[in-house]
Amino acid sequence: MRILVVEDEAKVAAALKEGLGAEHHEVVVSATGEDGFFRVNAETFDLIVLDLMLPGRDGIEILSTLRRRGLGTPVLILTARDAVEDRVLGLDSGADDYLVKPFAFPELLARIRALLRRGRPDQILRLKAADLEMDLISRRVTRGSRSIELTSREFDLLEYLLRHHQQLVSREMLARDVWKEPSRATPLDNVIDVHIARLRKKVDQDAPAKLIHTVRGVGFVLREGEP
Repeated sequence: MRILVVEDEAKVAAALKEGLGAEHHEVVVSATGEDGFFRVNAETFDLIVLDLMLPGRDGIEILSTLRRRGLGTPVLILTARDAVEDRVLGLDSGADDYLVKPFAFPELLARIRALLRRGRPDQILRLKAADLEMDLISRRVTRGSRSIELTSREFDLLEYLLRHHQQLVSREMLARDVWKEPSRATPLDNVIDVHIARLRKKVDQDAPAKLIHTVRGVGFVLREGEP
């Protein structure tokens, strides 16, 4: 699962990244409220771990704004504020759970598992477009009755396209979110194009309807029918 940690304490953020990464979660860390708010609006996450006392936008402001905009991603508040009124404010602002520092890491993991079970309906655990299906738990991909074997990179690439179903995805977005190299000196365009070509061959091979389309000069879109 993809988790955003918005935490300005470097040691806490590093411990969360290491611990959650060991549980096979992909962890993105934001050290400021502004960066966290930007990432939530620009990327897709399965869970947000949010500190309240942040430089820039504070956690309550971020949470309230995201909920007003209709974001349903589960949010776990992680903070040193332990007063009852703070807990009430956090939960009333849209948090799904509230954990006070210092905390036991096994308890954090248990709360995260509970939120992921509660906050992710089956269709989120299984991405689908036409007869193409991706199971995010077993990492199994099928098209109709045909099983598709993908490399780890191809799986991540296809997951990103499925999460942005019918939306235009640029090469810059793929470089930033799939390859994690937003500041590379030389563009990844050729590498991305090669992977898209391989993925398209596996996904659309012998299929009557093509799903992965290139929008010349712009990027790619996964959708039924021509873009």
